[in-house]
Amino acid sequence: MALRKISNLHHLDHEYDLAIIGAGPAGMAAAVKAAATGARTILFDENPAPGGQIYRAIEQNAPARRGFLGKDYWKGKEVLQAFLRSEATYVPQALAWNVEQKETDAKTSVELRISAGGKSGVVHAQRVVFATGAMERPMPVRGWTLPGVMTIGAAQIALKSSGLVPDGRIVLAGSGPLLYLFADQLRQAGGKLVAVLDTTPHSNWTKALPCLPSFLASPYLLKGLSLLTKVRRSVPVFTAVAAIEIIGDDRARAIRFKTRGRIEELGVEGIFLHQGVVPSNSLANATGCLLEWNDRQKCFQPQLDARGRSSLPAIFIAGDGGGIGGALVAEAGGRIAALAACLDLFPEKARQIEPLLKKHERQRGTLTRGRAFIDMLYQPAPSFRAPTDRETIVCRCEEVTVGAIRDAAARNVVGPNQLKTMLRCGMGPCQGRMCTATITDILADVQQRSPADVGTYRLRTPIKPVPLREFASLPLTLDAVRAVTGDHSDRS
Repeated sequence: MALRKISNLHHLDHEYDLAIIGAGPAGMAAAVKAAATGARTILFDENPAPGGQIYRAIEQNAPARRGFLGKDYWKGKEVLQAFLRSEATYVPQALAWNVEQKETDAKTSVELRISAGGKSGVVHAQRVVFATGAMERPMPVRGWTLPGVMTIGAAQIALKSSGLVPDGRIVLAGSGPLLYLFADQLRQAGGKLVAVLDTTPHSNWTKALPCLPSFLASPYLLKGLSLLTKVRRSVPVFTAVAAIEIIGDDRARAIRFKTRGRIEELGVEGIFLHQGVVPSNSLANATGCLLEWNDRQKCFQPQLDARGRSSLPAIFIAGDGGGIGGALVAEAGGRIAALAACLDLFPEKARQIEPLLKKHERQRGTLTRGRAFIDMLYQPAPSFRAPTDRETIVCRCEEVTVGAIRDAAARNVVGPNQLKTMLRCGMGPCQGRMCTATITDILADVQQRSPADVGTYRLRTPIKPVPLREFASLPLTLDAVRAVTGDHSDRS
């Protein structure tokens, strides 16, 4: 058995049993399980190689050369090798920019529009699994748009993909497990890390305390303590950081922050920010899957059943794109979603599939033990979720400030979509990915409403820019011809 890798859309079959979008741990695990069950499986991924963000560049990296990436990263080799041995079809550098559920003759299927190699094409599948992963929560502070400031996730991409270590004095600021993981990776890779600014509020420990017993029995305890100990022994760590300002004119020169009632300032060449991660649900949103507010993780996520089925029956969602859980939970979720989809496709195989589903559900239950403690402990401080400094830019694409958003919110704006028409926030190239969480939180703060009531942007396809020539090259459907000509006769 071997993976079939294709770059030309014209070489694809017209229809597959299962399509998967995303080649991170959830997507690769889903493809392996679906192909082994007998489904004609195809996986599309925007990146040139499999791995996603967590296992980025896992195929080319080796422990001898980049051991600083850590043991958890190298676990991706097992998932990758299983994927490469599978009988799935894999299309790298392919953007799934539109997905529609279709109902014909009491049969539910999906139609995908894919862009690859400068062309777009249409692929049909009976079921689809979105394994789109997570994205970093925005952390708007004054000066965060200056050169020299990046997110920790972006810096980690450079480290994993090319072994690039930033020059000069570096400060990491924010909250969440990735803050300390990247601090340890950067330190081992030779980076000049001068400080870690931890913005986790002390009050979070009180909120997380009821969840401590399950965390003590989880696999995260020793790993987390070891990581915290290593970083704190080697780098100054400032805790309970309540305010941050990045200083500079042409680029970041210093970072000023408040900690324990004192104002501190450090000269820097690079600053990397992080406030945890949230589900990357743009595709699910644009496709019409219902979203729900996760108050523990303070974000919107797709509404799913226990096996990953969304509000649209033909669409399953696995991994961090359906709720943040980490790489191992994502793998288990990918297998569960793939098997649940295969149960739809091959009901005659229920006796084979059901025991496997229960096995992976038990595994996921073990892996998620203690997750509630992590979620509660690392909830971002309200001051970073809904900033109050009026000059801070929230929407980087359209340069919309906190002050403009708060003024509009005070005029009883209904929600983010109305705000978009007023201020253009969310209408730039990123289509709101960099500001949506902050917009919701600011509106909720000003209007004293729940973020669940405020809602989030309503997205439309294409979810990312696609050249007009690719639209023009798509085959014309009868509905499209009728829309242009006005001819609604039965002639084809």
